[in-house]
This record gives sequence, structure tokens and C-alpha cells, in this order.
Amino acid sequence: MTSEFFRYFLVSALALLVDLLAFSFGIRILGVPWQLSAACGFILGVLIAYLLSVRFVFSSRKLRKAPLKELLVFAAVGLAGLGVTQIILWIGIELLQFNPEFSKICAAGLTFLFNFLARKLTLFSSSTGH
Repeated sequence: MTSEFFRYFLVSALALLVDLLAFSFGIRILGVPWQLSAACGFILGVLIAYLLSVRFVFSSRKLRKAPLKELLVFAAVGLAGLGVTQIILWIGIELLQFNPEFSKICAAGLTFLFNFLARKLTLFSSSTGH
């Protein structure tokens, strides 16, 4: 599990980079509200994380024979992670008046742990033998 965690960390770092760039581009260049920009960036990050997770991170996949279902469950965990992110962003940006990008990075740490554990338990453990 240690090597999976490290590979997931690398994949998540790349997904976070894309997420953060899209978030910052949305609020700074396009003038999109931070809430919408965060959601768009997060969705891009989830897609990258999924593709790289099934290819390079997890060897055991409960739903290997049902990739669409697997993607939907992966996305559902991502949606829950987006909820965690939005709450932390709201606290950081609205309540504490922190810089949006700083708040996003803070949110990423908690969301990373949540997503890894939830995805490992629901999708990528070897309990079913697929």
C-alpha cells in the first residue's frame, strides 16, 4: 500500500496542478466566480486522476469489468471531495480572507487524504478478487 500511496500522491499532484491552473485561470483571466472556477478545475483534476489511477496506481480494481460504473463511483468520490474542497475554500476565502490559491492548496491536502481512502476502500482493494 505504501507504493500505491506514493504513486497516488504523484498522480494527485499532477491532477492538483491542472486543477489549480484551471481554477486560477478562471478567476484571474476569465473573471469566473471562484465557486464555478473551483468546480471546473476539480472536474478536470478528477478526470486526470482517474485515468492515471487505473493505469499506474492501483493494481486491484473491484470494477475492472465495469469501467463505466468504476468511473461513476470514482467521480462520486470526487464529488464528495469537491464538497470538502468547497467548504474549505469558503472558510479560507470568505471567512478568513485568505488568497484564493493559498486556500485551494490548503483544501487540497485534506481532499487528497479523503479521496485516497475513499477510493481505496470502495474501488481499489482486492477483497472481491477482480
